[in-house]
Amino acid sequence: MDHPALTAALTDGELTVTGRLLQASNATFLAELHNPCGPIECVYKPVEGERPLWDFPQRTLGYREVAAYEVSRIGGFDCVPVTVFADGPLGPGSLQAWVDVDEEATGRLVDLVPSTQVPAEGWFPCVQGLDAEDRPVTVIHADVPDLKLLAVFDVLINNADRKGGHILGSGGRIFGVDHGVTFHTDHKLRTLLWGWAGATLDERELSAVRRARDEAPDRLAELINDHEVTAFVRRADLLLRRERLPRPRGEWPSIPWPPF
Repeated sequence: MDHPALTAALTDGELTVTGRLLQASNATFLAELHNPCGPIECVYKPVEGERPLWDFPQRTLGYREVAAYEVSRIGGFDCVPVTVFADGPLGPGSLQAWVDVDEEATGRLVDLVPSTQVPAEGWFPCVQGLDAEDRPVTVIHADVPDLKLLAVFDVLINNADRKGGHILGSGGRIFGVDHGVTFHTDHKLRTLLWGWAGATLDERELSAVRRARDEAPDRLAELINDHEVTAFVRRADLLLRRERLPRPRGEWPSIPWPPF
């Protein structure tokens, strides 16, 4: 817990919008929270800016962002920046501590390379395609323990949108962001991190799932509905019983699009 994005005190204070992230699909703003500890940079997503989705209840994405953080915190995954639900200048919404991205470290987690240059060791290929000049390219992700822990976390929260751009390296840690489309009762897992499909879970990963399963439901009940909490527990029980990561099922697209 030595990273500022995991210890930020997003409690009392005045929130000021300082900019907007135009590439986001929902209204997403850069903001500063001014409290006695000094200004804290944040990402602010007001409920009013949520784009309606056909398969998720309206006006719930911000609560799902907070729920993902709570599972990360309670389970000890520590892969989601501090996230709270707060009132802001554009109404209530999720507020998440900003992550100062280490671009070099992030590039060592997910990359796009010519298909003839996929490394023989230390990386998994996950998507193949053609670039603008019809040359074969491959999206790859690194084979590192903390990234595998993020993959386990995504299965647990049923993450429908783990793009490469949602994986950040910072301060020696790996963070995942943008968790609005999570915790659905139906199987929705879409991720780039299929390199460990079918892989056995180690004790660190099992312990994190076990803690989240035992301790998170009461907190989740304040953020998502009862059926979604029950589905969360069921996914945790399945991971603990099988002790391995799932494989793509085939009835739902397994890779988010675009992948970055």
